Amino acid sequence: MGNSGLKQHYDTAAKTGVLQISDHKLKEIPTEVLNLSETLRNLNLSKNKICCIPDEINRLKHLKQLNLSVNAIETLPEPLFNIKKLELLNVSYNSISTLPHHFANLTNLKQVYLDHNKFKEFPLQLFGLNNLEFVDLSSNKITKIPEGMSNFYAAELNLSQNEISSLSEDLYQAPRLKILRLEENCLSLDAIQPSLLRDSKIHTINLDGNLFESKQLAALEGYNEYTERYTAMKKKMF
Repeated sequence: MGNSGLKQHYDTAAKTGVLQISDHKLKEIPTEVLNLSETLRNLNLSKNKICCIPDEINRLKHLKQLNLSVNAIETLPEPLFNIKKLELLNVSYNSISTLPHHFANLTNLKQVYLDHNKFKEFPLQLFGLNNLEFVDLSSNKITKIPEGMSNFYAAELNLSQNEISSLSEDLYQAPRLKILRLEENCLSLDAIQPSLLRDSKIHTINLDGNLFESKQLAALEGYNEYTERYTAMKKKMF
């Protein structure tokens, strides 16, 4: 479907602020999309063949949700990080390996989907983003959780299906982290520090598929405190 066939989508988006043109074999972001700068708040361009995000993306100054998953993107341009109202960014299933320094400008970001990319290191640019709620970094090649997690504010972090063998000593100090997914990594039992179980706010930690049996956690110092948080969370749900 060419741009002419998308005219109705653009006309509707001009009224609603929502534009969804996924799975249209687009190789670039059409100019017509950028021309919706005064109204567009939700843009879905997933399942296309886009390899480059133009600098002009920053014209979409009212954008709150941007979905560019399942494309061929390798880098995120710095002008993207001038969209200060952005709350959700989905660039999963691309070929991204790093986040630019200016990513930290997205201070209103709540949800970040970076799964199924080519990250080898945990992106430090996520530190200090006070409004973060959910981060998905699953299915990358990350080998460790770095120091500095006391400045990581998300409540849920998915790091499943990576190559993680070590956890930072200050992971327990992540101020709002309650759900931590670490399935299918390279963790040994001694990588699970007592402070993580005893002193963190985490009530759900998933560790299936590592170098030990999950039931072995019960022998670790701090496990009782962890199960108390888990039980309290379950009670609140019912």
